[in-house]
Amino acid sequence: MYQRDEAGFGQGGGAVALALDGGPRSSLGIAAPVLPELTGWRAAIHDLDLVVDLGARIGSLHWFRGLATCLALCAAPIAFFPKFAALPAPSPAPMAEPQWQEARAIAIAPLGLGADTGRRMAPTDAAQPLADTPERPSIDLVATIGQGDGFARVLERAGVAKAEAQAVAKMVSGAASLADIKAGTRIDLTLGRRARKSDPRPLDHLLFRARFDLKLGVERVNGALALKRIPIAVDDTPLRIQGFAGSSLYRAARAAGAPAKAVEAYIRAIGSRMSVGRDVRSTDRFDIIVEHRRAETGEVEVGKLLFAGLDQGKRQTRLMQWTAAGSTQWYEASGIGERKGLMRMPVVGRMTSSFGMRRHPLLGYGRLHKGMDIGAAYGSPILAAIDGTVAFAGWHGGHGNYVKLNHGSGMATGYAHMSRIVARPGQRVAQGQVIGYVGSTGLSTGPHLHYEVYKNNVAVNPATMSFTTTSQLAGGDLARFKAQLGRLLAVRPAGAAAPEPQKSAEARKPATRG
Repeated sequence: MYQRDEAGFGQGGGAVALALDGGPRSSLGIAAPVLPELTGWRAAIHDLDLVVDLGARIGSLHWFRGLATCLALCAAPIAFFPKFAALPAPSPAPMAEPQWQEARAIAIAPLGLGADTGRRMAPTDAAQPLADTPERPSIDLVATIGQGDGFARVLERAGVAKAEAQAVAKMVSGAASLADIKAGTRIDLTLGRRARKSDPRPLDHLLFRARFDLKLGVERVNGALALKRIPIAVDDTPLRIQGFAGSSLYRAARAAGAPAKAVEAYIRAIGSRMSVGRDVRSTDRFDIIVEHRRAETGEVEVGKLLFAGLDQGKRQTRLMQWTAAGSTQWYEASGIGERKGLMRMPVVGRMTSSFGMRRHPLLGYGRLHKGMDIGAAYGSPILAAIDGTVAFAGWHGGHGNYVKLNHGSGMATGYAHMSRIVARPGQRVAQGQVIGYVGSTGLSTGPHLHYEVYKNNVAVNPATMSFTTTSQLAGGDLARFKAQLGRLLAVRPAGAAAPEPQKSAEARKPATRG
């Protein structure tokens, strides 16, 4: 509205404005006042410009004065900036034990400390002591059987009297083996009313799952405990899974829903008949049957592998696990069992004497050495070369401690100079099973194993032997085997198999299996 010019104050805008440059005063005949001229320090202060444009006249004295003014203005608040150092304050003295107990009593304590809330007060005339505090008529508890735990011990920890816990355990053992009750089994208990607080509560109710297909309960009826069996309906139909091997037989079987342990057992079974990495192609179809139980309550239990099949077009491999003559192994559909080769080295060591004529180191004359000597450390384990039956185990003249195994088809092996014999006559041993330990008994110059192989009671060179043994089912065993195999093959697959992959040139090449 007003502006200043060299002549004084004049009109700065607006329709009606007051002008001090003599307009109205002149019209009224009043002379304008004359301002005195500023001189000296007043003039210097009047002409001092504190707001300097630092973008103009850079480097001049006027510019440096403005820069100094700016720095001074910035330094002023920094100089007065407060410090954040810790303020000293007096700490209260630690409370004495009575004060701490009183403070704790009136504080809100956690449940772990007993939930002791509110200050305790001394009894008055209005408070009368109770002769006996009431207790709940029954208590519901849950107990869990731990690893290596005893059934009666679990009940005792839950509050059941020792005599009553042992009586219940005896009742339960009549319906199910206590050793078969799995660790982690939950037991629901109900303890009833007792006559005195010093007595344990009586057991009114007990319920737990003894087996996959059985629940057991104990009820108190007319003051006596009675066992109650609760059967659980179970479907025992095996689970059959089929599919194509694809790029990995293991991953394909797992993706189809087969359990990991069953797939591992399947690959081992198929691997006993062929090389899984070399012979199995991506278009081959696997067939797996495992034990499968489903309870009416919804639980599922998967067991061991029952059948291992592989369809390779012109070649079909069908294997089923069967127990015959005390030995469990995989048999083909025709009843032929596993083929096992002879172990050349029943003990870890080096050959010190070969088969053939030689001068006996102790007797001093030449005679046939009917086996090979394998030098080994004293006490090294001696393993059965192949499955067989112990025909002899004991002292055998110059052989010292000696074990002879019969393997069928006229084949037998002998192990001499043992320090200790483990096998017993008539015992059936598996390939790789320990039958004794290296020693130097009999006509021996040091710890070693004298290893012999007989064919129709004639000693042969063990180093040249490379035979396999095969078990064959016959008669009633074969009939029962084929009947069980037929029942397994009648099981329908759990789901539709995956679509057959395109038989491209790459797919027809042998695939490498991991």
